[in-house]
Amino acid sequence: MTEKIRIAVVDDHPMLREGVVRTLNDEPDIEVVGEGGSADQAVDIAQKSLPDIILLDMNMPGSGLAAIERISDCCPAVKLIVLTVQEDHDAVTHALERGARGYILKGVGASELVDIVRAVHDGGSYVSPSLAAKLLSNFGASNRKKDPENPIETLTAREEQILELLGKGLRNKEIGLQLDLKEKTVKHYVTNILQKLQLRNRVEAALLLKKQSRN
Repeated sequence: MTEKIRIAVVDDHPMLREGVVRTLNDEPDIEVVGEGGSADQAVDIAQKSLPDIILLDMNMPGSGLAAIERISDCCPAVKLIVLTVQEDHDAVTHALERGARGYILKGVGASELVDIVRAVHDGGSYVSPSLAAKLLSNFGASNRKKDPENPIETLTAREEQILELLGKGLRNKEIGLQLDLKEKTVKHYVTNILQKLQLRNRVEAALLLKKQSRN
């Protein structure tokens, strides 16, 4: 059985959020695992639940752009889609530069929204045609930040715990038992850690940890 797409919806308009959540939960391959109404709540959900995707509003309290930037830094494995009324080329550019994978205007049909979510989950990107999809060509490696000298410093305290246990050769299930986490949650953390550290597998993670301990 294929795992469901785990998604969170963050918007400070309860009625709109409820409608989006209902639409997504009606799909057999999608599960809404978190809801919120502010930038801080979006970041909190990203760090605690590590959903596959967060769908968020641009104009929520604390700034949608700020949430995108913070989540991209702390949880790069989480894909971000903006759902907003803000039809502005600069806003699109800023959102994509900060890590968003999609930019959708509110009012999009339910079936189209679901299709976009699935496409982004599969590695694609999306910008509403009326906002000039050519902007996507400017989104890429040129906008990425330089890596810090010590990449482990980019990890959260929980991620450092998991990395340390990875270095000891523990499997996801064993890590989950030790930290009281579900095996699926550990799997998401491991994916996040590898992406942050730009590593291909657990062996490289263990080697990096050993190298850092010698420095």
